[in-house]
Amino acid sequence: MNIIAMEPTLQHYLILAIGLFMIGIIGAVVRRNLIVILVSTYLMFAAAALALVAFARWNLLPEGKAISIFVVAIGISVVASGFALVAKIATGNLSLNVDGLRMLKR
Repeated sequence: MNIIAMEPTLQHYLILAIGLFMIGIIGAVVRRNLIVILVSTYLMFAAAALALVAFARWNLLPEGKAISIFVVAIGISVVASGFALVAKIATGNLSLNVDGLRMLKR
């Protein structure tokens, strides 16, 4: 049996990035738990970073890798601050349901 090893192309990486981004959008829109929404947001950031690295590899540009590291660092900081907000909300409130967070409107 002859199996041909195929190197992934730009289209493979972009299809994976689109799939991850769509999973993140579905997770952020459908779910009502604040932690799931934050994880879905980070998943969308990771998909964007994957697309940037794929384009940088395709065009042989080192700037794309630097930008993707910057995007991942921003995504991590946003998710970390979101988890700090979740921890603060969870101490005073027993539910992390997004619909029940009316106290943030004041």
